[in-house]
Amino acid sequence: MSGSDPFSELIAPFNRRGVDLGLSRLQKALAELGHPEQRFAAVQVAGTNGKGSISTMVHAIASAAGIRSGLYTSPHLLSWCERIRLPQGLIDSSSLQQLLRDLQPLALRHDLTPFELVTAAAMQAFADAQLDLVVLEVGLGGRLDATTVHPRREVLAFASIGLDHTEHLGPDLAAIAAEKAGVMHAGGCAISGPQEASAAHVLMEQAQRHHCELRWVEPLPSRSAGGPELGLRGDLQRLNAAVAQGAAEALAARGWAIDSTAIATGLRQARWPGRLDQRRFAGRCLLLDGAHNPPAAAALRHELDLSSAGPRRWLIGIQRHKDAAALLRTLIQPGDQVRVMELAEHSCWSTDELRAVTGLAIAPAAEALEDNLSWLVASQALPVACGSLYLVATLLPLLEATD
Repeated sequence: MSGSDPFSELIAPFNRRGVDLGLSRLQKALAELGHPEQRFAAVQVAGTNGKGSISTMVHAIASAAGIRSGLYTSPHLLSWCERIRLPQGLIDSSSLQQLLRDLQPLALRHDLTPFELVTAAAMQAFADAQLDLVVLEVGLGGRLDATTVHPRREVLAFASIGLDHTEHLGPDLAAIAAEKAGVMHAGGCAISGPQEASAAHVLMEQAQRHHCELRWVEPLPSRSAGGPELGLRGDLQRLNAAVAQGAAEALAARGWAIDSTAIATGLRQARWPGRLDQRRFAGRCLLLDGAHNPPAAAALRHELDLSSAGPRRWLIGIQRHKDAAALLRTLIQPGDQVRVMELAEHSCWSTDELRAVTGLAIAPAAEALEDNLSWLVASQALPVACGSLYLVATLLPLLEATD
């Protein structure tokens, strides 16, 4: 998400339309490439909150099992390379730039969106690397998402479905769930944890309609109750891990060489930055989280309530198309202090607007990032920066890892 990455000139020509969901453009482009997406099997991960975590865990499990596997995720934090992971690690910058250069004429002929262009590059990179299995995180929705062009999505994993991107997916939970459930297909096996009643009903209805098996899983037990060790922090990750484990078990039932040892190792080794991510600034700890919608805010608030009580300091940035009022009412409690950052190159809620819609005492951020971080960590309770992954990406270069 960094504005200084070397890919801007390669992706800028395709930025004019914004979100434009559909499969036909990318299908035609991939056909012209010789269908690289047909050269490997895939697990597809859909949902609202937790897609990236589940995708990372499934990929870590497959890697621990010795499967030659890849991972495609979005969005990125600091570089487009983060979206494409190969067995040796993230795709290197020069290789991705060359792929994007090679694809420019084709992408212009087929009028691809930026996400479709990068998805095409990912499919080609995975095929060139001769991978056997790739984990594909849905970008937006599912039914018309570019990742759904893949024809061999043997296992489908569903993260928690909630209200987000209503301008593209529909006004209520049932409509959103229908778009996400649109990834189901005959012969597939779908895995989901508990969902809100209306979303669960849609998943069951779509599974029956598409002749797709649907398996429900419950959150894994806590570590103290005998559950596995997780590499990702947070109580919510017990649910995400259960879905990832269910997906791995479904793969094993289809002949993939995945055993319980690989599952335990993968869950322990999985890492995903910017999600309940403890970092340091000037030697003091803070929490960095990409909570950007009300369900994610509720999950973050739950985690904070488990750890400690008392007033907190918040550094928050929220894009204008998000339900900022609901997000802040979920997060902020009496006595908390809040600063709001407006993120460069993104349309965001201003301090005055947020004061008006929430009635909260909100202060504008200082001009210098370092000043905001110094203010943030001068707090007794663990301070939190959240509201957008763009904020996470802005702050990460100034922070130190804690482990």
